[in-house]
Amino acid sequence: MLFGLFRFDWTILIVLPALIISIWAQFKVKSTFDEYSQLYTRHGMTGASAARRILDANGLYDVQIERVRGELTDHYDPRANVIRLSDSVHDSRSAAAIGVAAHEAGHAVQYAQSYFPIKVRSAAIPVTRIGSMLSIPLFFIGLLMASDYLMLIGIVLYSFIAFFQLVTLPVEFNASARAISVLRSTQILDDDELMASKKVLTAAALTYVAALLTSLLTLLRLIVLAGGRSNRR
Repeated sequence: MLFGLFRFDWTILIVLPALIISIWAQFKVKSTFDEYSQLYTRHGMTGASAARRILDANGLYDVQIERVRGELTDHYDPRANVIRLSDSVHDSRSAAAIGVAAHEAGHAVQYAQSYFPIKVRSAAIPVTRIGSMLSIPLFFIGLLMASDYLMLIGIVLYSFIAFFQLVTLPVEFNASARAISVLRSTQILDDDELMASKKVLTAAALTYVAALLTSLLTLLRLIVLAGGRSNRR
């Protein structure tokens, strides 16, 4: 009985590749950002000033730019209509910082232009939050209690997390594409600096791919566990 309680759960191997890729992706984005944070732009524009120029070029004069503590904590808050740039981006004149700032400005433009995938992602946020809090606990309570109903609820709730990660991909890729396009067209960056910014944004995109893969494989694991429980009856 004791052995059965603590026996190895082989289904963890389903998620293991995604966890490894996630760790690698986090390392990649950090190392790439650090590398190109040392490449200072010839025009001397900061991350904050680059974001401001992109916003103004799109008529978004009401979007504010604020500093936020930390590194790579940059984000656009649509509720406050504010772009928050981290200490390593706000006043930095590096190609890496300008790429990140332009990406966040791209998100503000997406909201202003009612970009469809970002509207879908925003609509999915409430149920995704519920899923992130309840899906795994409900599933494993159902697994311990042999309750197909609870396991099914847990799987359905977790599927919303996977869906959220799925719709996040086009949102992030599009924001990066907008950033690179406007940095090129406005000549904020020279060609070599633009390539550096693109590498940083590509590395950042890998973290979203890894997040989607993790959610999909975790969902598969839950389904396998639920199926195994049913087969043992």
